[in-house]
Amino acid sequence: MSTTASNQGILYVVATPIGNLGDMVPRAVETLQTVALIAAEDTRHSSRLLSHFDIKTPCIAYHDHSDDSRVDQLIAKMHAGDSIALISDAGTPLVSDPGYRLVRSARLAGIQIIPIPGACAMIAALSAAGLPSDRFAFEGFLPAKQVARCTQLQLLATDSRTLIFYEAPHRILETLQDMRDVFGLGREVVLAREITKTFETIKGDNVAALVDWVAADSNQQRGEIVLLVHGAPKQENEAITPEQIHIMKVLLDELPVKQAASIGAKLTGLKKNFLYDWALQQE
Repeated sequence: MSTTASNQGILYVVATPIGNLGDMVPRAVETLQTVALIAAEDTRHSSRLLSHFDIKTPCIAYHDHSDDSRVDQLIAKMHAGDSIALISDAGTPLVSDPGYRLVRSARLAGIQIIPIPGACAMIAALSAAGLPSDRFAFEGFLPAKQVARCTQLQLLATDSRTLIFYEAPHRILETLQDMRDVFGLGREVVLAREITKTFETIKGDNVAALVDWVAADSNQQRGEIVLLVHGAPKQENEAITPEQIHIMKVLLDELPVKQAASIGAKLTGLKKNFLYDWALQQE
């Protein structure tokens, strides 16, 4: 594998399949076969992939819990002329996977970094979801605790971009229920599960209907899951802050929509018609 002009090694950030081994690109195979060392999130997990493609390159563990000495060790090897490939268990490293500390340290050390593109679950899901893709925000995993999760969703409730999340199967139903409660019953959500695998499922509906569908079928609570949420309607000239949302939700719990909008306008300074339309979208 080539090195830089100063004879330093190169750090290759290599994407691997998220399920179907046919998605492994030839350039990734060649890179993994010819570097001096592979830094893998889980060497035991990656051994199956490497064996399938007859890749005999030595592996070393590198993950989120690796200490600074492991990063220093890898940087020293590249300074000495060895090129290293970074891989995660599946997909593109650094996309909710380990690698940030190593990549940043390598760049600060003047080491060349070359990405080898390939599979990425969130991009694959977005391409098939049928939601607006001109502007989107990847939020990774939401907090595991409900209070923190709902707080984060509240902060995103008025974001007009398509929102993309990863979620653990044992939390999928609770997360969808929280999205229903925070975003409103009619918000469109797409569940993309087990992408590229045998039981691949891509299902879109309003979030209330999606909650019922997942609750009724335990199979939808298994595997690797991506959730994609249609962004909030764009508002002309006005936007509602998390604090104003809290005020409106308190009012709506006690009052009819029209009266809540009228009082809310006095408390927030926003227009009554704007708050009335916003409140209807939450139902």
